[in-house]
Amino acid sequence: MKKLLCLLSAALVLLLTGSAAQAQKFGYVDSEFIMSKMPAYSQAQQELNTLSANWQKDIESQKKDLDKLYRTYQSEEVLLTEPMKKKRQDEILKKEQDVKAYQNKIFGYEGQLFKKRQELTKPVQDQVFEAIEKVAKKKQLGIVFDKSGDLTMLYTNPIHDYTEFVMEELGLASEDRNQPAQKGAVKTVTKPATPTDDTDTDEAPAPTPRKPTRAAGQRAAGGKN
Repeated sequence: MKKLLCLLSAALVLLLTGSAAQAQKFGYVDSEFIMSKMPAYSQAQQELNTLSANWQKDIESQKKDLDKLYRTYQSEEVLLTEPMKKKRQDEILKKEQDVKAYQNKIFGYEGQLFKKRQELTKPVQDQVFEAIEKVAKKKQLGIVFDKSGDLTMLYTNPIHDYTEFVMEELGLASEDRNQPAQKGAVKTVTKPATPTDDTDTDEAPAPTPRKPTRAAGQRAAGGKN
């Protein structure tokens, strides 16, 4: 993101100017996180993945043709004259160079994939930058850093994080943003219920028989008389 990098460079210059920079109110955002939440960015990534996969298939197909050409040459080499060998070797070398050139054209530096990525993501990056600019003006920020940029941020205080404000500007903020976590409900422990008459008798423990006392035994004997 060239604009964000320029903004970052300007911020560093201001920081090095001494007392004038110290008076500036600053903040930071996470541009990668913001873009990951944008539908347009997700669509661009999907399109890039599809293009990349198709180009890779083309390259693999060309490599298979090259391999077939080489194997055919190996199997027929003993039957070829020196001029014929030279011709076939040149064909193989030319094919190999063509495959490498095509691969570099697609996936190399500033290749077709690189250019297509710029084409699809630049509008999204511009939207993010414009939203950052609006938030910076509203919050009177003199400096805005990009947490996901090249600058290494060893520590960040969340109080200076304006990512959510930028997302709100883009219509992406969640309803519960910046809301304090709700305390969990206090759990009460209830005493286990006493078994009632409806308790299954098969599962209830059998009552322990009481040992008869001596007096009870005497009364029982007297009753028999």
